[in-house]
Amino acid sequence: MRQITRVGIAGTGLIGKGLAYEIEKQADMELTKVLTRRSLRTMQDYPFPDVLTNDVKEFIESCDLIVECSGDVIYGTEVIDKAMRASLPVITMNAELQVTTGSYFARRGFITEAEGDQPGCLAALHENVVNMGFKPLVYGNIKGFLKLDPTPDEMKYWSNRNGVRLDMTTSFTDGTKVQIEQALVANGIGAGIAVDGLLAPAADNLHEIGAELAAEAKKVKKAICEFVVAPKAPPGVFITAEHDPRQKDTLRYYKMGEGPYYTILQNYHLCHLEVVKTIKRVIKGEGVLLNNGENPTISVAAIAKRDLHPGEKIDKGIGSFQVRGEAVNISMNANHVPIGLLVNAVLKQPIAAGHVITFADVELPDSLAVRAWLEVVPQDIMLSK
Repeated sequence: MRQITRVGIAGTGLIGKGLAYEIEKQADMELTKVLTRRSLRTMQDYPFPDVLTNDVKEFIESCDLIVECSGDVIYGTEVIDKAMRASLPVITMNAELQVTTGSYFARRGFITEAEGDQPGCLAALHENVVNMGFKPLVYGNIKGFLKLDPTPDEMKYWSNRNGVRLDMTTSFTDGTKVQIEQALVANGIGAGIAVDGLLAPAADNLHEIGAELAAEAKKVKKAICEFVVAPKAPPGVFITAEHDPRQKDTLRYYKMGEGPYYTILQNYHLCHLEVVKTIKRVIKGEGVLLNNGENPTISVAAIAKRDLHPGEKIDKGIGSFQVRGEAVNISMNANHVPIGLLVNAVLKQPIAAGHVITFADVELPDSLAVRAWLEVVPQDIMLSK
């Protein structure tokens, strides 16, 4: 008799809704509950209304594993905590959460990022190229555009045009999202970064820029996570790697170039359509694809986009017009506030444009997410009650 796995989804946005369609088609899965904070009366157009719930307890008790894709660090952390207490495996499509509280959960139970977004796709590509004998030097993410300080009018236009939330559109545009994604890959795979904020070169030829970045990795003597701004390149990921010199002639014959650096491109990432692969991986007991690791070395700091003033409130740092995120080495930025924690934060002192926001600069509401970060990277901070 076929074993049916009961799957729950936390989140009803673009990713959560799309994933629900895919799970409903699987013979070995049942979509049992979908957790949402929206009023159920306003969700009459949701394709599977019978599985919707606002009750976290009901959600957890109805599932064998959960997929967290709410896009919310603070709320998602609370949901995953309850899933961990029930010993449920957790799959996320929430890199923002992973780089903020993922290490706290990696110490407690099973949590993995899914294929679909670039971090999970890079992790899957990593497994593939390593199995073929390559030694990765660069884990590359491809962006078609970058504007560090876009205007609200610009972001409202693109948000409406693409049907994507304003904060998400802004975080994609100002680089926060890709910085978060590459920090997650670095922590999960055991790589590093060449510089805080990443090198982020512009390029049209991925093989040429991959070789240049591989040379940078050689300088720091460690594989690095990077992104390139390449408007003509496909929206995928790549790894630039070395191989056994004895394979040079064969790799040339296989159209991989002269070496010594070889770039392997995956020219797509299909978000929720690929999550099912990770669910099946977990069901088969094949282990973690990618998480933030138990002892992260890279975080994502909040950088002021403009001069900020005492008493100013940051409702949500990720996707705001006040701050953007940059990947940083934790050892060199011990007091930075991870941008994922900047929710309902109030500034205590002025911050000049371009400066990193530290715990001394803000009052943060108490939350499990804040406490989770402090358990992983301890320091004294002031929490507002």
